[in-house]
Formats: sequence, structure tokens, C-alpha cells
Amino acid sequence: MSSRVVLVADDDASMRTVLSQALTRAGYTARVTGTASTLWQWIAAGEGEAVVTDVYMPDGTAFDLIPRIKKLRPELPVMVMSAHSTLATAVTAAELGAFDYLAKPFDLKALLAVVERALQAPRTAAKPRTDKDASIDQGPLIGRSAAMQDIYRTLARLTQTDLTVMVTGESGTGKELVARALHGHSKRRNGPFVAVNMAAIPRDLIEAELFGHEKGAFTGAASRGIGRFEQAEGGTLLLDEIGDMPMEAQTRLLRVLQEGEYTSVGGRTPIKANVRIVAATHRELRQHIAHGLFRDDLYYRLNVVPLRLPPLRERREDIPDLVRHFLKGAIKSGLPERGIEPAALELLMRHDWPGNVRELENIVLRMVAIHAQETIPADLVAAQLSKVEPVSNGANASVQQPLPNLVEGWLREEFARHGSDLPPPGLYDRILRDVEAPMVRAALAATNGNQVRAADLLGVNRNTLRKKMRDLGIAIHAEVA
Repeated sequence: MSSRVVLVADDDASMRTVLSQALTRAGYTARVTGTASTLWQWIAAGEGEAVVTDVYMPDGTAFDLIPRIKKLRPELPVMVMSAHSTLATAVTAAELGAFDYLAKPFDLKALLAVVERALQAPRTAAKPRTDKDASIDQGPLIGRSAAMQDIYRTLARLTQTDLTVMVTGESGTGKELVARALHGHSKRRNGPFVAVNMAAIPRDLIEAELFGHEKGAFTGAASRGIGRFEQAEGGTLLLDEIGDMPMEAQTRLLRVLQEGEYTSVGGRTPIKANVRIVAATHRELRQHIAHGLFRDDLYYRLNVVPLRLPPLRERREDIPDLVRHFLKGAIKSGLPERGIEPAALELLMRHDWPGNVRELENIVLRMVAIHAQETIPADLVAAQLSKVEPVSNGANASVQQPLPNLVEGWLREEFARHGSDLPPPGLYDRILRDVEAPMVRAALAATNGNQVRAADLLGVNRNTLRKKMRDLGIAIHAEVA
């Protein structure tokens, strides 16, 4: 039996040779061309069982060709590759019905695996999206690193679904930006995008904030209040800093995810929840689960599709593109046009950026504002970076310092991470919770779980300790004598 035929189109002759040789070694018959017109002639003649094509060719683009292929041969799998890889190209390929998208340069083994998967897949036509709205502004996602290409491919696939997504990453990596991009390219794009920061809402108002409340439900509820779920009806709801959600609210959220409906605070009539949930956090939720601060069943409900955003130090090659993007953005903000010296870019690429992309943006805008020359020099970058206090991420940080010094140092780092902005409201309650929870757990551990002795150690009565354990989400186990 003859080998299966794969049609390949790329305007780069050396790339055509590489792809042809790789496919031949894998047992396929490769037919290669450098033009879109020849590729179309083969497809129109009924040749080939799969297509691998570059986006841009001298006489056309894959994005022009794919709709014609889907109309004539809807079951023919098309794999798109591009050296000009952005979220837009990945999403466009997915929207047009491409089987997969590969960013150049790629591992040939990865390409062969995709081709094999395409040929083994059931022969059902991929349905292209027809509701594309070019006016949607999903916000810029900048970067051509391998890490960002993985994110683009994942986002492109997710735009075709309503799956719940868990976005994790350090502060400043762009978690909300990714959530907005996902919404902006999804089938819910014409619906609202609502973001709510769990860390910024007082604990006793979280349920009313999320699910709304009826008139008279609590003191001060003079009229019915609409919650964030209702505001996001038909769209996307971002639950940012989900790791800071208290246990009682976690229980209600889990019920919504399980049953697809909720009731407002003080209400009795169930309301259908027609929203896509995107959760985001900079915390390690598995540690929270181990410490009794986060429900494991809720975690698995939210973590259907995990998406980790890399810190900037893991994708330093994206820094020049990010800097140029921020310099263009500065012009739109009314700041003067500026360039930057190559040596200055080198310094920025060597920095670790504990505040990630947000910190880089703040420093770039600051230099544009204070520097009078047309080009930002290396000595200005060096001076700005010297003012950034290093953040220790090591587990062996000195514990000999007094607690107030450690707290003060943590606060300096917290404010530095937000650059010229301030942290979200509610800092006081967050710090008290972060200090109180480990203190209570340590007291219980030191007294082998004996709540009477732990209360005495802490200097509170037993009822107060039990209330704190409930408020902090610390499991109350049977006491050990």
C-alpha cells in the first residue's frame, strides 16, 4: 500500500527540503511547493490527505486559502505554521478551522506527531468560526518566546470551548490580560467581561458581591443588589486571586459550578449561571489545600484547563519586544517618542524582574518621562535598576530578624511589585489573615492538636480559637490529649 500523501507549502526552499526529508523518513509521501496557487491546484485535484502550510507565501496566505479548502474538501486537515507568531495568528488559524498551529522554529518530532494525529483523527469537518468581530480589542499579548507560543496555542484552542480555565503565575505576569484575550476571541466576545478581585473584597461582603442580594437581606441592603455573576451573564467572569476566597464563599462557588445555578443572598429563587469562569491566582493552591485554606473539590472544578504564565525572567528574549511596545504606548499616553540603546536593552534583559511585565512597563514609562534625550541610554537604565531592591525568593531567608522587620520588608516588596500603582484595597485584612493563619496552625501543631492548650498558648479562650479556625478555614479535628 502506498504511503499517505502530505502536501507542504512554504516559500523558504531550505524549509521545504527539511520538511520533505522529515516526512519521507517517517513513511509519508511529501509533495512540496513554494506557492499558494500550486498548493490549491493539488487540493482542487483531490490530491493529498493532509496539508502543512506556512501562513505567508509570495502569492497569497494560508488564511485566504483555508476557507476555500473547507468549502471544497471540508475533511482535509490543515496544519498552519508561521515565523510571525502572535496570539492573533494562532487564534485566526483556529477560527478558520485549522487542525493545529505550529510556531517556527519547531521540533520536527512535534510536527510529525501533529501530522500523525491529524491523519488518525475521525474524518469530520472542522467548523470555522463565522462570528468574528474585528472590532474586539483583546489587549496586547507580546512575545515570541517558546513559552509564549505555548500560551498562544492553548488560548487558540480554548477560544473554541467554554471550559473553565485556571490561570496561575506571579504578580505582574499578565493574568487578567490573558483572561481578557481569551474572552475577546471566544464565542462569548459580545457578552460582558467582568473581573472581580477576591483579595479586595471584605470577607463579609464576598457572597453578596458575587451572587447579589435581595432588599433587606442584611443591614444596609435598602434595595436589590446585582452580583458579578448576573453582571457577567452571557460573558466571562474572572475570579482574580481566587486563593484569597474564604471557605464559606468557596462552598457556594462550588455549588454554582456543580449545579449551574445560584441564589442571591436572602433570595429563594435559583438563577441560572450562564457565564464562563476564569480563575486566576499567584498563590500555590496545593499548599493552601494542604493547610486547609482551599477546598480540593473546588480546585479540581476550577483547574479544568491549567494555564501557567511564565515570569519574565523565564522569557527574557521577549523583553526587547515588550520595551518597544511600551515605548509606543507611551506616545499614546502623551509622552514624547523615545528610542533605546542596544546596550540599555542588554541591561534590561539581564535583570530578574521580580515584578515581571508590570515592573518593566513602569520603569520604561518612568525613563521616558524623566529623560530628555531622544534615545534612552544604558547609564539611565543602570541607574534605575540600581534603585530596585532585590527580592529574595530563597527558602533560607534569615529568621533571626525581628518579626516587624520581616513584615516591613515584605510590605516594601509588595509595594514595589505594583510599581507606581497601589496594591488592591483590603491590605490590612490580608496581612492579618496571612499572619494569623500560620500562627494558629503552629500553636495547634505545638500542642498536638489540643485546642485548650493551643488557646492558652495564644492567649485567647477556646471559643475564640474555634471561631478563628472556622474563619481561617482551618479544619477542626478531634482533639488529641
